[in-house]
Amino acid sequence: MIRVLVAAGALLLALAGSAAAQVTLRVGDQKGNAQAVMDAAGVLRDVPYRIEWKEFPAAAPLLEALGAGAIDAGLVGDAPFTFAVAAGTPVRAVAAIRQSQEGLAILVPKDSPIRSFADLKGKTIATGRGSIGHQLILAALEAHGLAVADVRLAFLAPSDAKVAYTRGSVDAWSTWEPYVSQEEVLFGARRIQTAEGLTPGLSFIIARPDAIRDQRAALDDFVRRQTAARAWSRSHVADYAASWGRLMGIPAEVAQHWLQRARIEVTPIDDSVVAGEQQTIDLYHRAGLIGRRLVADEVLDRSFADAITRARGD
Repeated sequence: MIRVLVAAGALLLALAGSAAAQVTLRVGDQKGNAQAVMDAAGVLRDVPYRIEWKEFPAAAPLLEALGAGAIDAGLVGDAPFTFAVAAGTPVRAVAAIRQSQEGLAILVPKDSPIRSFADLKGKTIATGRGSIGHQLILAALEAHGLAVADVRLAFLAPSDAKVAYTRGSVDAWSTWEPYVSQEEVLFGARRIQTAEGLTPGLSFIIARPDAIRDQRAALDDFVRRQTAARAWSRSHVADYAASWGRLMGIPAEVAQHWLQRARIEVTPIDDSVVAGEQQTIDLYHRAGLIGRRLVADEVLDRSFADAITRARGD
């Protein structure tokens, strides 16, 4: 935290008395994500530029807004990021966010006769098209030597998937946190497949190339503050779970279950991140969901590594 404040002071001096002091960084967010953890960690109190938060219900509309120039930066998962890049959206990932893949899972109700992924052959799985849940299904099918045609996919938004799953209209639900912890803690759901060892477990802080060029100091500082906030959340799980639960209207025990398991941290774009993103690209290319094989290193920006390592104290 001290490193962030010192860096912020240096940035404030750099911006003082100049037109750059009026810089506004427009950040796309989803409820309970970037702004929530930064508020809870107290890293937004002395920002020497303006952050204009814009909230979106999911990654896809956030990326559409970024492509249209309505926002400068945001946070999204690797799956929607990959689809956006393949569609020609002007976007680069400037930092990676890792977390345990135990919370990305295919769920079945506690009394379901399904006991393993193999038991899903011929069954219906709900998930979001192009989501990390979809990514998990594709990776699990490959790992088990099955084809996409061996299961039925019901592409639904999380709220609709929850209804279908609860009513028994689908046999399983491939989803992510906090939905996984909510189903486990409150309803006794069982995870029959997690993404551990199957998918990279990456999300990204993203930005438009022109924002990287023109708002570099502010973006660098934002990345540093997000890094410090995530580090705080790892060492204050109970405190953050309580504040996050209140914000989202979810019991604190659900939030704590998720956050204790997730171990979320910001990490620089390095060779391991590039390899992970290439893994995601290649999975979607093999599945025919993107038309050309992208090169991960061409859409990931390594130049913010110093900001992240300084904030983490590496």
